[in-house]
Amino acid sequence: MKLVFVNPERCIGCLQCEFACAVEHSTSKSGATAWREEPVPRSRVHVEPGPVMGTSFPSRCRHCDPAPCQQVCPTSAITRDVEQNLVLVNPQTCINCAMCAMVCPFDALTFDPQAVGTGERTVAVKCDGCVEQVRRGEIPACVDACKVGALVFGELNDLVAQGRLQTAGSVLAAVTAGEASEDALTDGPVATWRSWGAEASRVESAAATVEGGSR
Repeated sequence: MKLVFVNPERCIGCLQCEFACAVEHSTSKSGATAWREEPVPRSRVHVEPGPVMGTSFPSRCRHCDPAPCQQVCPTSAITRDVEQNLVLVNPQTCINCAMCAMVCPFDALTFDPQAVGTGERTVAVKCDGCVEQVRRGEIPACVDACKVGALVFGELNDLVAQGRLQTAGSVLAAVTAGEASEDALTDGPVATWRSWGAEASRVESAAATVEGGSR
């Protein structure tokens, strides 16, 4: 099963994924003209600032299975594309009741004006996994736009395995650095000062003992 995997520690908050998503869901598919369209195309991925300065998280629909939003939709406007395993919203039958937003554990849905038939109205909007692109064998727009690897696309188990390798590398690097630091503390000038300090403490303690005994 292929999906978009998020590496939050790599996100730099550049918003390129948001821009690419909005353009991909525009009529013109052009970054130069999409902003002129009515209604203005909306991004389905939302980059939110983290609790620490310099951190961000690209939040998007996880296409749960089973999907709570699909289960509660009273008009069956939310369905699953079985072939691509993506949860999709049909704007033609959405009634803007927000039941899907109430049960979504990731707050992935927004409600924006969309072209419906010959007019426009506000309906539920969420990530569709760039289903048309994926069907053509391409990668989702947000992943294609991300240059730091915060968003990657592939088989779930393969992506998790890559994460394990990265974690192992980080742990081993930290252990090696710790060993190097310990070596520096047991040899050279630092070790000399440590030895002097320990000896000074021993002499001071012995003197205090003698002084106390003489009393």
